Amino acid sequence: MDEGAAGEEARKRAAVTGGSGFVGSHLVRRLLERGYRVHTTVRRASDTPKVRPLWELQEAFPGRLRLFEADLLTDGSYDEAFRGCSAVFHVASPFLMPERIRDGQRDVVEPALTGTRNVLAAVGRTPEVRTLVFTSTVGAMFGDYADVRAMDGQVLSERYFNTTSTVADNPYHYAKTRAERAAWAAAAAQDRWRMVSVNPGLVLGPSFTPASDSGSLFLLDELFRGCFCYGAPDFSFTTADVRDVADAHIAAAENPEARGRYIVAAETMTSFHEMSRIIRTRHPRDLRLPRTRLPHWPVRVLGPAFGLTQDYIRKHLGIRFRVDNSRSIRELGLTYRPVEDTLLDHYESRRARRRRG
Repeated sequence: MDEGAAGEEARKRAAVTGGSGFVGSHLVRRLLERGYRVHTTVRRASDTPKVRPLWELQEAFPGRLRLFEADLLTDGSYDEAFRGCSAVFHVASPFLMPERIRDGQRDVVEPALTGTRNVLAAVGRTPEVRTLVFTSTVGAMFGDYADVRAMDGQVLSERYFNTTSTVADNPYHYAKTRAERAAWAAAAAQDRWRMVSVNPGLVLGPSFTPASDSGSLFLLDELFRGCFCYGAPDFSFTTADVRDVADAHIAAAENPEARGRYIVAAETMTSFHEMSRIIRTRHPRDLRLPRTRLPHWPVRVLGPAFGLTQDYIRKHLGIRFRVDNSRSIRELGLTYRPVEDTLLDHYESRRARRRRG
């Protein structure tokens, strides 16, 4: 193999952490479709329901996908998976539903920071790596919706970091913010590899795996299971299609001019009521989906009985803002799917998983 061919081979080899997850599995598939050889990590290769989609990709793309067991909390766990790869996509992130968090620092923040530091150390020990694409979240830009009101034009943009979340108040977003800042500090301390951060909104769309710990999938399940059948509370969300998120990661790696942070989310937020209306266009007989919006007052009165504090309600209920996603369109070449397509595909995927289960 001549030097040019060897260089092209290296450029077309990528590592993905968390390949059995919601975003990671889509990213692995997209990379394989684009001709990459992919190394992906999974927590347990014996977890058949989670890993089966990757086995299917191995069959569809013979010799192009390798699986490695790795633990975010174990130093050196990623070295073998990263070897020979020019790009690393760090997608894996520990996540616990809020009710399972007993100690925010121990259960959320420390695992996120330790995992990020272990991945960064492995990148530092792998001379072939030239690009790190870091999966973050728009939650690393704001803690509460009310925070966006203090931004220029009350528009969410990449210029801001979340300064209001704490270990006690929204530990997940606090952990993601700390982890992203740690990654940026490591990137600034060297000049061999560049880092790009992809910051998606609420990630929706079809899932390859039968179950997910993703907070986004859990949230929509609340809607689909009929928890709001009496009426939709006036909460809105920044949304992103999982396939657009995967494409953004690849574009960030392939465009040598890509720098900094990229919001990946629709420009307009979508409310629970709008989500229900969209899904009912195809499934009008689903009685679990709300037909009406709830006024604000019953949410304020009854919210605490459903785990919503008055502080959370005050800083989120009825608040909408515009999202500046122009950098992702201009520099990553993204063309966003209509939210209608994303939600309907999300709903159909969930129904199919339930039938298989």
